[in-house]
Amino acid sequence: MHFQLSEEHLMIQKAARDFARTECLPGVIERDEHQKFPKEQILKLAELGFMGMMVDPAYGGAGMDTVSYVLAMEEISKIDASVSVCMSVNNSLVCWGLDQFGTDSQKQKYLTPLAQGRKDGELYIGAFLLSEPEAGSDATSQRTTAEDKGDHYVINGVKNWITNGNSASVYLVIAQTDAAKGSHGINVFIVEKNSPGVVVGPKENKLGIRGSDTHSISFNDVIVPKENRIGEDGFGFKFAMRTLSGGRIGIASQALGIAAGAYELALDYSKQRKAFGKEIMQHQAIQFKLADMATRIEASRLLCLRAAWEKDQHLDFALSSSMAKVFASETAMWTATEAVQIHGGYGYVKEYHVERLMRDAKITQIYEGTSEVQRIVISRAILK
Repeated sequence: MHFQLSEEHLMIQKAARDFARTECLPGVIERDEHQKFPKEQILKLAELGFMGMMVDPAYGGAGMDTVSYVLAMEEISKIDASVSVCMSVNNSLVCWGLDQFGTDSQKQKYLTPLAQGRKDGELYIGAFLLSEPEAGSDATSQRTTAEDKGDHYVINGVKNWITNGNSASVYLVIAQTDAAKGSHGINVFIVEKNSPGVVVGPKENKLGIRGSDTHSISFNDVIVPKENRIGEDGFGFKFAMRTLSGGRIGIASQALGIAAGAYELALDYSKQRKAFGKEIMQHQAIQFKLADMATRIEASRLLCLRAAWEKDQHLDFALSSSMAKVFASETAMWTATEAVQIHGGYGYVKEYHVERLMRDAKITQIYEGTSEVQRIVISRAILK
């Protein structure tokens, strides 16, 4: 087993770290406060090749491996999880799904600009539309319908909690074509945001990741060409589950970054703040908190890298990605909360950043499959 990162991995890690500190840190508090979508940061990420990291260069991607993706996600998430979730959705869910299961014509038309993050000089990113008012953890309960009209489909329904909902140019929409077939009657479609009948709802006023673009999307008799269906008829549910397994690596990496960012802030603060005549890092109560933080973060990092490695080796990574996601997300929530505690009253103040990290951490236990869903996946795997 090798635990040493390659020179290329170290270079990517440094590039992501430098980007986060120079491009994401300035204005991060204001973007969070005013729920401002980080368009400038996303466009600059695209210039680095970080919006299509794992896509074949033939389709505009950077051709990197999943380990590189994990390293970049961690560094950016340390500073701004709103930026990293936009990056995660575009990479893990949209680009990867198209790259793996799309036709060549679909890749040429949609994947190439998505991997580049821009088209005709403008932002061009994607969104993944699975969740609905009645279909969150139970992804089989799709109410959005896609009626087969011969040479096209007509889509009707509502999708909830859509990251990049208003800023995306392309949606991957999961919809029910034949309810009698259950999960085998579900399909996935490429839908352009500017299609007639697509309505973007108001931006959600969220607890955390407030800069990210979260909306409900309605479809009212939206016509989608037959060639925009991905895969054979009935492939949609399998597409969603396979894509989400990779997406969980992205969110686990985001959670890892949030935890690591909170830990680094707490560690630095403990060396500066004095109480009872000495730096608080010299008090055993603080030392033990920092020790537990460092240990849980390192365990989370190894789980993320293990899942990434398995994905790169074309192994079954469903179990490892669920383990990484549930452990890293719970580590993020715990670590960020403890970082606030170490900061004391200052931890409750926005300018010290840890309160934002604590708010951002919570969503990692919910989206891309809740912690409860991850435990179902894990228990089924170990008990079969």
